[in-house]
Amino acid sequence: MHVETTTISGVLLIQPKVFRDPRGFFTETFQRPRYRDAGLTADFVQDNFSRSAKGTLRGLHYQIQHPQGKLVQVLQGKIFDVVVDLRRPSPTFGRWLGLELSHETCRQVYIPPGCAHGFCVLSDTADFTYKCTDLYFPEHERTLLWNDPALGIEWPLTDEPILSNKDRAGIPLDRAEVYDAIQ
Repeated sequence: MHVETTTISGVLLIQPKVFRDPRGFFTETFQRPRYRDAGLTADFVQDNFSRSAKGTLRGLHYQIQHPQGKLVQVLQGKIFDVVVDLRRPSPTFGRWLGLELSHETCRQVYIPPGCAHGFCVLSDTADFTYKCTDLYFPEHERTLLWNDPALGIEWPLTDEPILSNKDRAGIPLDRAEVYDAIQ
């Protein structure tokens, strides 16, 4: 397994070992001792799975209380994954990072608590899984506006994205609730 830091404080890009042969491939998606040895000490308590159609954009979501760290991976398809740092004391506060994830690369991204997360689907469909460090609390969920001009996220979209009503009604960064401490 190879772990790289990114331009956002605490966000890690993880390349698990992938064993390929004529039958296909095998990879370990998580093993607590191996990930702890690599510096990822998060304690995961919930796993989620979603399937989305091409052009779907989900996000940018976060929980203002019970913030969640997430270990994300695409099991089938390809997405553009986005993280926005919402930790006011962080040197990367208000900055975003976008990475392409696919089933072909098996890459994972660790997103620490205190960041908003979203993605758009680039393939016909995408199966997406993520491990969370805290449970889901809908009353604490917030949505950062996906196309806030102040963020300037360069989504690789050719058409208007497919959005939920919640994502359409996201709040721009200058009005969003953010974290006053690094989680």
